[in-house]
Amino acid sequence: MLTWRYVPVQDTIPSSAQKKPTSWGGGMFLRSRRRDRRRTTASRMVLVAAGALALTLPLVGPASADPSDQPGGTTAVLESEALDRLQQRAAEVQEGLRAQQGEVLAAQEAKARAEADVAEARSVLTDAEGELARYQDVVAGYARAVYRDGGAVTPLTLLLSGQDPGDVLAAMGFLEVVDRHAAEVIGAAEELRQQALDVQRRAADALAEAQARADEVDARVRELEAQAAAVTDELDEALGEVDRQLAQLQAEQVQVNEQTAANWRAYVDQLTAAGITPPPASALQDPPSGLPDGLVPVSSSEGGAQRGAAQKPGQPNSLLVLPAETLAAVTAAMDALGRPYAPGTAGPDSWDCGSLVSTVYGAAGIPLPTDQAGLFGVTTPIAAADVLPGDLVFLGTQESGLGHVGIALDPQTMLAADARAGAVVVRTLPADQVIGIGRPSLGQRAPAGVPGPVDGALRVECGNTVYPPSFDGARQWGGYPNGLIPPSAMCPLGVAGHQLRCDAAAAYRAMSAAYAADMGGPICITDSYRTYASQVRLYGQKPALAAVPGTSNHGWGLAVDLCGGIQNFGTPQYAWMAANAGRFGYLHPTWADPGNGREEPWHWEYAGT
Repeated sequence: MLTWRYVPVQDTIPSSAQKKPTSWGGGMFLRSRRRDRRRTTASRMVLVAAGALALTLPLVGPASADPSDQPGGTTAVLESEALDRLQQRAAEVQEGLRAQQGEVLAAQEAKARAEADVAEARSVLTDAEGELARYQDVVAGYARAVYRDGGAVTPLTLLLSGQDPGDVLAAMGFLEVVDRHAAEVIGAAEELRQQALDVQRRAADALAEAQARADEVDARVRELEAQAAAVTDELDEALGEVDRQLAQLQAEQVQVNEQTAANWRAYVDQLTAAGITPPPASALQDPPSGLPDGLVPVSSSEGGAQRGAAQKPGQPNSLLVLPAETLAAVTAAMDALGRPYAPGTAGPDSWDCGSLVSTVYGAAGIPLPTDQAGLFGVTTPIAAADVLPGDLVFLGTQESGLGHVGIALDPQTMLAADARAGAVVVRTLPADQVIGIGRPSLGQRAPAGVPGPVDGALRVECGNTVYPPSFDGARQWGGYPNGLIPPSAMCPLGVAGHQLRCDAAAAYRAMSAAYAADMGGPICITDSYRTYASQVRLYGQKPALAAVPGTSNHGWGLAVDLCGGIQNFGTPQYAWMAANAGRFGYLHPTWADPGNGREEPWHWEYAGT
């Protein structure tokens, strides 16, 4: 079993100028010293006996198996030449399609404009012919009246009528006006009709030209689609190699989890064999004032004794003694290893990073907040060099602020419900990302400020970037090309073959169960992850509407299209999603909201928190 090693006082106690700050308030970031990557080197600390006796014996404590830097299912970029080749080949194929997309859209728009011009010309022609017909009806009525009255009215018939000469002259003038007006009206209407016919001919010519261009572009698209389809087998072969590598990582992760749990049980058994009854946290609060019989303090890197821990001296090793609450909490966390990560859940089937910590410590008698920010704000800080099993490790960066919380197992290892791994895993503790260490057994401090994102950086939750509803960019992860994600990194939703990235899948299943409890049935789903091959097929069917293969937001395994009423704004089903989806890390993107030009009530995306 691996051990923690300790060395004499003069090698470990820093001078006053070297002491690390332990305050977390005011935006101060507590950084741990960068560790050696070799597992044979451990953090060096001091064993201080009651009074001032210095012990130089190594201390035996729980140790994990050697964890991977890339826990199984990780969303970090897989270091793989096969993945590099897959990325390059996919990019080459997609480049031609992207280049053609602008021409496809332009041709479709030109065709649509030409069709609109033809429709408008036909409408103008119809109006002109209607106007001509109305005037022709008037003239025809005049002619029918003349025929009914005994023949055409002419100047001769008027002279022979025997009427008053003045009346005859007036009637003849009226007849000239009527004839002249009728001729003008009919001529104008006919001219308008001819103009409309000309507009229609020109519009039809434009439509024919636009259609020819669209046909030409469609032909090129079909050619590119055929090329994309032709390399699908090649891409699938490369994807298969990446998947095998990822599956091996996942198998190794299971071994790490199992070995770590076994090591922890062996440590607990060793305490029992030594006749040690783990004391309550209250008994280890103030070592200088006294400790249970047979125990001595553990020294602090800042001088004096650590609160919340003790040790039992022995030969050849001393044995680390933790509070009973801490032992119970870590044991419960070990039992959760391998369970899926899913935001908004608190076990037993899935966890997020905050709920796991809160639940295992709460069950042990130490109530804590359920989220990473709340935990950071109230957990009593300790020096990074003093980290012991059961301490809380807070990770983050200067840019994104606080981004994760887990339970320390040793100075190099933590147990966490990890969004990057999509599960509760044992993982390496990245020393350069440690912004704080806290010890729950010391009780809560007054709430302190929590480091947040700066300069427009996105928030990070449980290790994964959190995308806001307004985000409309690519959500790539793991270094995988869109639509070419290894099956081992995906998990089923439990309905009709649908699948998503494993954390998104676990969150979806939890959300669907909550929906069923309220609405009487599970969520209806029509679309989830789209493989590259399916994107190629859809693009061939609808090149102007479908995304270029390799760019669909469904190709990241983080989006779903829903039905059963959710596909319509204003329904009770949609209202439930709007009110509750955020609890499970899902959101309706801003671009798909009403009035934003691309209204898609059915489209929901996993945001990661």
